[in-house]
Amino acid sequence: MAKEKKKQVIVDDPWAYRSEGMRCGTCMWYVKKMAKETETGEVIMEIGRCRRHAPSMNGYPVVYSDDWCGDHKLNENAL
Repeated sequence: MAKEKKKQVIVDDPWAYRSEGMRCGTCMWYVKKMAKETETGEVIMEIGRCRRHAPSMNGYPVVYSDDWCGDHKLNENAL
């Protein structure tokens, strides 16, 4: 019997699948500011501010709702 070789999948980003549930849009530190919609009302892009840390001279950092970071804390009201 011949041994079967298993294919090993190499992913460039080790966090590629871990970040799925840690998006800014579901974080308690995220504050929505603006959303772009199509004519049908479908949201294309949502922009907000991350309030996790104190603001800098430029204010709070601007983030997209589908961005993510290591400081994510689930907002149970956003689900």
